Parts: sequence; C-alpha cells; structure tokens
Amino acid sequence: MDILTINDRPGEYPRSWYAATATPLPPFAPAQGEINCDICIIGGGYTGLSAALHLAQAGHDVALVEANRLGSGASGRNGGQVGTGQRLDQDELEEIVGKIRARALWDLALEAVALVKELIRKHDIDCAWRDGIIHADHRARFVAHSHAYAEKLNSDYGYDLIRPLERGEIRELVGSSGYHGGTLDMGSGHLHPLNYALGLARAAQAAGARLFEQTRARDITPGARPCVTTDAATIRADHVIIAANGYLGKLSPRLARRIMPINNYIVATEPLSQDFARALIRDNHAVADSRFVINYFRLSEDRRMLFGGGESYGYRFPRDIAALVRKPMLQVYPQLADTRIDYAWGGTLGITMSRLPHFTRMQGNILSAGGFSGHGVAMATLAGRLLAEAVQGQAERFDLMAALPTPRFPGGTLLRWPLLVLAMTWFSLRDRL
Repeated sequence: MDILTINDRPGEYPRSWYAATATPLPPFAPAQGEINCDICIIGGGYTGLSAALHLAQAGHDVALVEANRLGSGASGRNGGQVGTGQRLDQDELEEIVGKIRARALWDLALEAVALVKELIRKHDIDCAWRDGIIHADHRARFVAHSHAYAEKLNSDYGYDLIRPLERGEIRELVGSSGYHGGTLDMGSGHLHPLNYALGLARAAQAAGARLFEQTRARDITPGARPCVTTDAATIRADHVIIAANGYLGKLSPRLARRIMPINNYIVATEPLSQDFARALIRDNHAVADSRFVINYFRLSEDRRMLFGGGESYGYRFPRDIAALVRKPMLQVYPQLADTRIDYAWGGTLGITMSRLPHFTRMQGNILSAGGFSGHGVAMATLAGRLLAEAVQGQAERFDLMAALPTPRFPGGTLLRWPLLVLAMTWFSLRDRL
C-alpha cells in the first residue's frame, strides 16, 4: 500500500471544487541530477511552502521537493477553516503542560492565524478570506461547557472575539434544528485552501526558492550535509526539513510511529440561490460541530454548500464519496435532499495520539513538523516559520512545540490502524446514541 498513489494520480490534483476554481500554477519540473543547497524541504503543503518562503526571504538557498503537485495533499483539499487555539482546548493544555506554557501555546496559536492573514495581505493571495467560525453543539448537555470555555478565554486569556450562542441564536445563524447552542469565534475564519497554498508557492518562488514537483523523496542519509535521494536527483544540504505530514509513506518509520494518516471527505453541492444559502448559514461563517466524527461546513464563494463529514476505514477512499458524505449532510440539513452534488473528494491528513502537533529534531540538522490533526491551516503555516527559525539557530519557539507530548501509536505502524478502527467505531457509536 502506497499512501501517495493509492488514491491519487501522479501530476494531477483531485477532482474537487477547489481544483476546479483555483488560480493554477504551471507545473514545476522534477528535480534531476546533483543539487546543492542550504536547506532541502520535503513536502509542498503549507508547512513546506511556509518554511521555503521564510528561509528564502532570509537569503537562504532553498530546494523544495513535492511528490505530486504543490498543495495537492491535505493543504489543497481541507475544509478551509482557520481556527484559533491549539487542537486541544486551553483548559486541557493547562492540565497537561501548566498555565504558563499553555499561555505561550495560546499566543503561538493566535500568531498562527495572524500569520495567515499577514501572508494573504502581503502577497496579495486571492483566497476569499471570511471571518468567523461557529462551534455548534449537537447535544444540549455540551452547551454549558462551550459557554464556560468562551468565558474562560475572555477572562483568563483576554480574548474577546469569542462569545456564547444560545439555542435560538444558533438556529438563526445555522438553519438546522440539530444544534442546541455553541460559540461564535470572530477571530477565526475560512478561505479557499488550494488558492492559499498556491499563493504561498508563488511567494516562495518569487523570494528565490527552487520548487520541484513530481519529485518523491525516497531516502534521507544523515550527516554533516544530509543527502535526500529522489528517483532522478541527489540533493545535498546543510539542513533537511521533513514536511510530509500524512503523506510520509515509508520515508521515516520514526515519524510514522507518531503521525498516522487518516482520510476525510468533502462534497460541494450545486450553486444555491442567495436566499437558500442565507437560510443555511445566515452570515457566511464556517461551522464545525461537537461530534467526535466531526461535521464541518461552509458556503463557497459561488454559494455551494461545502460539507465535510462521514467516516470510512482503510487507506483507500470509498467508491462513492458523495453517498458517504450526503448522509451526515442531510442529518444536519434535510432541506438539501433534492440538491445535486457536483464534486466529492477525499484527502489524507496526519493525526497524533494526543491530537497535538509533532515537532521534532531528528538529527541536529534534520527537523520535522506534522500531525496537525485537522487543525493545520494556521498551525502548519506557523510551523514553517518556526522550522525556519530553528534552522537559523533560534529554536526556542520550535522547542516549545517539540516539548508537547505526542506518544507513539500502540502496536506500531502494523497494528495502529486496526486499533484506530476500534476506537473510531466506538466514538462513532457514541455520537449516534
């Protein structure tokens, strides 16, 4: 089983609404022959492109290799939601790392969202940013906790961009009877994820980074100048950054013990009338609900419902993604029963046992960041900046993230998938009860 090819055709973006509406880049040539550089980056998603941009802007000679097309992995397929905070809530982080470090992690997470906005503005990236994410509670008993958490962020962290939503208001904002309350975070937002990734690629290229597509890293030989071997090139660098996330494949068994690939699925309906779209999501916020197998959805720029959800087991995408996602979509919005689905696609992301990202220095000059566990648009972008800082000798912020607990999956790479299936089956059943 090859995670890079089992669901995707080499050199092609998936047939998604994002790919159909992206501002494309001409293909970049594969790497060939002997290449020398300061930093070799493996992976052309948000982490790798952000690292390439920051390092090239600092005057370093950067070579980035991507096994398929830039942004063709999770960075160009996700729900487009850019949330504040880490993947775990601050009260959980306070229990794990203490209040001082939890505050530092919160500050980094705010910086991550600010960085996305800054890069969009500075590099004129046309990716349709919109403010606001609604957290929607599908159980009445969850509402008190959501409201208390919003108050905690207000009082303990000075964050006044989040507020509670009562049952009546959330049903005005989200035209579904399935939610009992929640929160609205106006410091968060949503965007066109593939156009954002391609905008980072344009900026990195303009800064001087050398970008190579259809160039799969097969091996990394450590040393004073590590060597990255691809099918047609040998790349020697002072530092190597691994930014492959859920698409590690067999490149690094050490990372694979802590970062596991899972699949997620999204559909795009036909364009909706303005009144119908407004009845579904009144103010054009993104929505993510409280289910363990989360539903996340928003409206596109041309008023399609972009709905992510559903579950499947196995690395191969299901044959009928549209049918898989239609089921949870109609549970939330039965009024979409007669609406045509125009696009349906899957993507592979990286998760960790703790749901916290895995930053690590594998050797003194080989670094990695990944495992964003569905919270990667902002955090992966920031990871690129932190990797660039660490390569340049300023590792304090990288080390703060590297100190987060990311235990190995039980059973190693052989048994982790069956064990995850058991866990997901249990949590999925709990969602339904």
